[in-house]
Amino acid sequence: MNGTLSPLKAITLIAVSIAIIFGGIIFIDAESTIVLLAAGTALIILSLLWGVKWDDIEKDLMDNLRAMFIPILILLAVGLMIGVWMLSGTIPIIVYYGLLLIKPSVFLFVACLACALMSVMAGTSWGTIGTIGVAFMGVSIGLDIPLQYTAGAVVVGAIFGDKMSPLSDTTVMAAAVTDVKLVDHIKHMLYTTLPGLVISLILFLILGFQFSGQVENEQITSILSTLESNFNLNPLLLLPPFVILFLIYRNKPTLPVFGVGILLGALLAAVFQGNGLSEIALALNDGYTASTGVEVVDSMLQRGGLSSMLGTVALLIAAAIFGSPLRTAGVIDEILTGIQKVVKTGKGIMMSSLSLHAFLFVITGSYYVTFAVLGPMMKSMYDKYGLHRKNFSRTLEDTGTALAPLIPWSVTGAFIAGTLGVPTLQYAPFAPMLYLGIVFAILYIFTGFGISKVEAPVAGKEKAVPAKKVMQN
Repeated sequence: MNGTLSPLKAITLIAVSIAIIFGGIIFIDAESTIVLLAAGTALIILSLLWGVKWDDIEKDLMDNLRAMFIPILILLAVGLMIGVWMLSGTIPIIVYYGLLLIKPSVFLFVACLACALMSVMAGTSWGTIGTIGVAFMGVSIGLDIPLQYTAGAVVVGAIFGDKMSPLSDTTVMAAAVTDVKLVDHIKHMLYTTLPGLVISLILFLILGFQFSGQVENEQITSILSTLESNFNLNPLLLLPPFVILFLIYRNKPTLPVFGVGILLGALLAAVFQGNGLSEIALALNDGYTASTGVEVVDSMLQRGGLSSMLGTVALLIAAAIFGSPLRTAGVIDEILTGIQKVVKTGKGIMMSSLSLHAFLFVITGSYYVTFAVLGPMMKSMYDKYGLHRKNFSRTLEDTGTALAPLIPWSVTGAFIAGTLGVPTLQYAPFAPMLYLGIVFAILYIFTGFGISKVEAPVAGKEKAVPAKKVMQN
């Protein structure tokens, strides 16, 4: 970052970003990709006019794209995997048993808990959402439950498990950039995360009551018989998700693991469904095309494929273009300098870090960037006021990991919308845990509950005070 712009010009760039993004999405209802491209173009033009060199912007753009390259490959792999799992019968058999065993009244509750358990064990919200999350969406259609309800339950469970798992990359990163022990970080997050999960589960039970008698037995019977007649529902079709779970639990890299899932799906499609190479290739590229003659089953199964993720990939590239001039112009550095001049209390530093990280995350859409930038820069400010750094690591996740599914242009938000087929703003109202974490965090800052101090603010040698009412600043 060059830091070439004055504070006034940096503020102008932020104002232009906000105006274009919120104006384009909320008032014009334009696609997020186009809005981000427009905002990025405007910021680049202003930066060039104010003396920022194109070579520097281009370098930061390439750095941003390199950071997104693996997530993009994972996104494409999920599209491939969903397509071939549909063709092989892996997802249809999960839907089949889901319809047999799960009652509509508790479906949302069970889906949330199942996704939470898988994410804790596997350490990945993406893997959870892209596998059993997609399967639950299919079951949801069969049970005639609105997809936005199910998407909310899947996302809440997956994100809770992701935050609580020691295998999660975001959990490990948040602890690492703030120099906090991983176990301490996870335990401290329970203060803001567990209440939101409980409230969400209560909501899912309440929502589920209205579906206890809505699905007629004839419809369920029709769906089950259609699946039976169109697929060889051999129990071995459940092998791919179990293998994926095992490999991720063993902390194997996500991309190769999904590659194994794709290969297994293709093999099972050939063995159990009798599909040839051309049919497998078509499903990998365009997704599975169902023609069962039963509309609800066709809509349930027509998913996946490489092409289904290309729009999401374009969104991520647009996000990289948008974030580059902000990084090059030193806007983040200017904000941090301003905070250090104004904030004088422990409560102030916690509120500032919470607000700043949430704001920068909304602007950039990448917690990898915001974690890496703010973590090392602000952790010493917590030491100054005798605050344990795990308060800061928790803030990073409350305003990053949990907030990500609510931001359409974030990597995670784009992935979820593309994978589950439900726009961000449609499932957001039914995923209260995502924003309640911030509410509880602010409440704790002002009451002192759940805030941990250190008796001697010496880096690496802190003696923690239990997280209770200890904040007096």
